[in-house]
Amino acid sequence: MKKIIIGIAILLSTIIPANATKLPDNVQDFITATYPKTVFRFDGVVILPDNTVYLPLIPSKFNSDIPVSIKYTIPANKDFAQMPDAVVLSNDYVLLKLIKNNKGKNTVISMPAPPVELVTGLFPQDMLVPKNFVISEHMKNIIGNLDVKTFHENGLVVPVAAPKNAFINSLDLVPILKNKILYIISPVSKNIMVANPAKGYASYALYQEEIPITVKGYDVFLLVTSYGKKSLDVISLTDDKVIKEINFKTQPEEIVVDEKNKLAYVSSGEVASMYVVSLEDMTLKKQLRLNGMCERVFLSEDGTKLFYNDKQTREVWAIELDNNYALKSIGRFPNVSKIAYVNGKVYITSRTKNKLAIVDYETMSLMSENVTAEKPVDMISYKDYLYVLGAGNKTIDIIDTNVDQRINYIELPANEFPTRLIQVDDSNILLVTDAKSDIYSIIDMDKQVVIKTNKLDIPVNTLYVANSFKKIGSK
Repeated sequence: MKKIIIGIAILLSTIIPANATKLPDNVQDFITATYPKTVFRFDGVVILPDNTVYLPLIPSKFNSDIPVSIKYTIPANKDFAQMPDAVVLSNDYVLLKLIKNNKGKNTVISMPAPPVELVTGLFPQDMLVPKNFVISEHMKNIIGNLDVKTFHENGLVVPVAAPKNAFINSLDLVPILKNKILYIISPVSKNIMVANPAKGYASYALYQEEIPITVKGYDVFLLVTSYGKKSLDVISLTDDKVIKEINFKTQPEEIVVDEKNKLAYVSSGEVASMYVVSLEDMTLKKQLRLNGMCERVFLSEDGTKLFYNDKQTREVWAIELDNNYALKSIGRFPNVSKIAYVNGKVYITSRTKNKLAIVDYETMSLMSENVTAEKPVDMISYKDYLYVLGAGNKTIDIIDTNVDQRINYIELPANEFPTRLIQVDDSNILLVTDAKSDIYSIIDMDKQVVIKTNKLDIPVNTLYVANSFKKIGSK
């Protein structure tokens, strides 16, 4: 046994380079003052007690007599106990935290214009490169002779040329739109178009490799599913970058967001499942097994029930989220285009039959089946009313849910093929998108009238209305 131990020691001595990197004693003392049980590896790599790893950048020149303290951090104004992504010390040594990028690769912080200390320093040239380690081309100067792959980081922003005769939309009648930005899925582009409501054209676009299926928002994030992509993209609207890809085994499709409980429900008809995603840390929490291929997903306003249609059997189901995810059959309905739930009643539109079925949820009995707007494609509830959008006759039927009768309707004279109803926040303002004409209509749901039609230079399948805010890096 003694001979074996001696042999291992001799082998290790041949593996570890004679000129192994050692961090200065005062740098080590600075680190151990916060984390006493830190491991300082022979190649200069720092491993904190919780296994957080920091890779050092050795400055080209430094004063070993300067007392070591934090010069600045990224993000700014952090202390070392908060484990920032980068710590620049007073002697210009830099500690870069090993993090995961949106593809699960090991990397370090990336910026289009890194501070001077982050581009003039150098990784220890005897450093054992972490597995699956990549680094942005913006930071390639710190690699030296190490075998490290780089990647080109352009972000998502794609310039869009303004039309020659740019149209300006007055927002005087809809002041709520003055501080909003529209993220648009258009049938003429796979990219997500970004438009100021005051302008009749997109200011720029967010590049997409595949055609988006669903775009939903939460806080400062955009959630996107796309055809042929087995992941949910999380885009940070503060800097227009994909900050995370939540991977699935199959194609994710529709998304509904429960802001109150900070959850997103993502359907996958291929495996008859609903995935539950935490919006607090953007992680997949659980997979709910369903009956049939789910589509037309709808979440009740109180967040207790999730409804969907089985596209194969045409059976509508409810998932009782507050009852251990119990499944309840609502019944079979032809060509379901939309589901809603108001005051204990389930409302189901049939696109081909031009019918609105109403089911009592407690008894699961069909209360009535009424003729509605031609080719109903969308439906939204507001106060005691249900707004049913008809693509065929370009109208919106207004149903009083107390008596379940149509009490009014709104004509959409500017629309050619209306597609979606989008409520702006929880206000009385409703946007009606159009897949053929380059406009969207604006409805005042309190007055039950079209108050304005805004122009765009592209048709719109659907859109997400977000708050406008200053972008990171903008002047």
